[in-house]
Amino acid sequence: MQRDLSALDDHLEDAGVDGYLLDASQDDSDQLYISGFTGPDPFLTLRANGRTHLLVSGLEYGRATEEATADTVERHADYDFEYGGREEKLDMYAEFVADKDVDSVIVPPRGPVETADGLRDRGIDVEVDRNDVVTDIRAVKTEAEIDHIREAQHANEAAMRAAEDLIAAADVAGEGDVVGEDGVAGDADADYDPGTLVYEGAPLTSERVKEEIEVTLLRHGCALDETIVACGAAAADPHDRGSGPLQANESIIIDIFPRDKASKYNADMTRTFSKGEPSETVREWFDLTEEALEAALDAVEPGATGEAVHAAACEVYEDAGEPTFRTDPETETGFIHSTGHGIGLDVHELPRLATGGGELEPGHVITVEPGLYDPDVGGVRIEDLVVVTEDGYENLTDYPVELVLD
Repeated sequence: MQRDLSALDDHLEDAGVDGYLLDASQDDSDQLYISGFTGPDPFLTLRANGRTHLLVSGLEYGRATEEATADTVERHADYDFEYGGREEKLDMYAEFVADKDVDSVIVPPRGPVETADGLRDRGIDVEVDRNDVVTDIRAVKTEAEIDHIREAQHANEAAMRAAEDLIAAADVAGEGDVVGEDGVAGDADADYDPGTLVYEGAPLTSERVKEEIEVTLLRHGCALDETIVACGAAAADPHDRGSGPLQANESIIIDIFPRDKASKYNADMTRTFSKGEPSETVREWFDLTEEALEAALDAVEPGATGEAVHAAACEVYEDAGEPTFRTDPETETGFIHSTGHGIGLDVHELPRLATGGGELEPGHVITVEPGLYDPDVGGVRIEDLVVVTEDGYENLTDYPVELVLD
């Protein structure tokens, strides 16, 4: 995908420097954004004078010349380097930068100190870009980027449906016969604690549901490193991945954040389910969280701040007497995280829907995910994915919000 990097060029001119330099691998999304290339080993990308230049190893040269969106691609051998030491590598880096008539560069805050110091020692002026400009530029998505996120979200919804169907199909130990994998009915009480979910003759675990999610995502061209299937007290920790057998009549938070393998763009969605009727508190929390979600969505529009969207969700909880970080920064229960975040090449990026969150712009793609948590109760979270438009927002999530699975 060809990027419009004019905003970066303008920033360089305003900063009075010649170029922007990245020394990073494909794990750095700014690197992917500027270069259009993914490689497992670190490589150099230089943006200068309206052009993008890459320096890669010989191993990656052929692929980079075909896949990168750079204006030039060079390899280490072009600078008589392939397997030299650290000082020789830094000599190569300095020569590569100087060859582009660049005397000064800014580097991201995460850039390797060795590279920055090595270039300084070799006469290149290096400053840290404390504004983190590329991350800021990336926050506003093009229509093509939004389409990539939309496709990842379609895969996400298929995975959520597979997880929900698996939980819905489970039996409950202590409530009659359990049908085994062989189709033969057995005693639901045998070997299992009452209330344990049982599927095909075995306890239905968080790990089994995650497996179903991951397989479904792979079939839709997506993958993920981790996902959340957390039940009961585990659901009270927003980032507990969950483990072990799932239980009936308790909240089960499922949070899926896949990455499309082709486009590299992410999606994100959370739903909370209960196999059977949960406690009265969980039911109240679910209704309250759905109300908080709607209030936050109503606040999403260009010109609104992320802080205002967060405040809309907080007010619903606070009016109901629930603690939030806004009213009690030390609370360990209640609404204990921000209302959302930007999403794109990273699962978490700008803008922030939180105290201090800045102004929303058309093209921002954000999650809206209020929730309540208490180890004595469990947890509830509902999360939609939306794009800020010229006159409000478009919800990219097409998945029902329902708690009880029969």
